[in-house]
Amino acid sequence: MATLTLGVGYELIYECPQPTPMMLMLHIHHTRAADPVVPDAQQFPVEALPEDTLVFLLGSRYCETDRLSETAWNLFGSAPTGWGRVQAICDYVHRHITFNYQDARATRTAWDALQERRGVCRDYAHLAVALCRCMNIPARYCTGYLGDIGVPRDEAPMDFSAWFEAYLGGQWYTFDARHNRRRIGRFVMARGRDAGDVPITMCFGPNSLIRFDVVTDEVVENRVAA
Repeated sequence: MATLTLGVGYELIYECPQPTPMMLMLHIHHTRAADPVVPDAQQFPVEALPEDTLVFLLGSRYCETDRLSETAWNLFGSAPTGWGRVQAICDYVHRHITFNYQDARATRTAWDALQERRGVCRDYAHLAVALCRCMNIPARYCTGYLGDIGVPRDEAPMDFSAWFEAYLGGQWYTFDARHNRRRIGRFVMARGRDAGDVPITMCFGPNSLIRFDVVTDEVVENRVAA
């Protein structure tokens, strides 16, 4: 019988004119989970949230809750609480931002993405995270691998992807404002307040990125049943 497994990999080549210390965050997190749909997952009142979730209510470098609070409440104040509210935020961000690799910018914040209406996956995630936090829903930024498994193949070069998790009903659930659909083959590398917490590489000196390849593919192993 055929057994489906998933293969992931990368190749990063840097050119440095002098010895340059670097930190690389490339290992896959040990957790493995699909994207469940739990429409009845409820939002906890702030006073009932676990202490370790509270940091994910606060503003951060790329998620300016102070600038977005009024907008968030105007847009989602009357939306159903819990899962329905997070999904409403994903729907809005998915429609509001136009995706284009050429529009990538390392300094773009959630507020910038709202104003400019363009960006890449990290911008979708930052805006959705910030809007969730404004609505008192803990939200954390995620980065990792996400290929084309189960969806039409994208001819664009593969890249590390970004999505987010919202704390509902006592646990963290995956949401993806860019694709706005449940997916399989999602591999988490790291989670943080925003992209500033989980850079793929951090270089402490001059450098140039010469090659950047990411692969996430189905691997079919043919096994004969005993």
